[in-house]
Amino acid sequence: MHLIIDGYEADVAKLENEEFVYQFLDDCPEAIGMTKITSPHVYVYQGPKPEDDGLSGFVLIAESHISVHTFPRRRYVNIDVFSCKEFDAQRALREIRETFSLGKVRSWVLERGLEYADVAVATRAVEMERARLFTAT
Repeated sequence: MHLIIDGYEADVAKLENEEFVYQFLDDCPEAIGMTKITSPHVYVYQGPKPEDDGLSGFVLIAESHISVHTFPRRRYVNIDVFSCKEFDAQRALREIRETFSLGKVRSWVLERGLEYADVAVATRAVEMERARLFTAT
């Protein structure tokens, strides 16, 4: 699953606070049932235009990653929660909306890796059938 969030009307103080973004990335995996495998990394970005300035951060999780890009002058944040394991996207969206004090949100959930899941299910079915045939003889 891949939850994509565009957050608008965010709290500027949160968007420009490195420690806040770090703490969000540190806490988020556990809050949505994921397994953090690294400490978060947060970087300050100063672009060619001041409205591009902000923070970018990510944390690797056993299931994939969570990333954040803030744009304080725009009061905008984009967040990706990418996981090879299903999770409660609505719960994650609610928590993120509250955490960043978002006034308006656009979000999408993409189902990714479905072909892999189909192959895994088919492979398991074949293995189970082989085991059944082997024990029946």
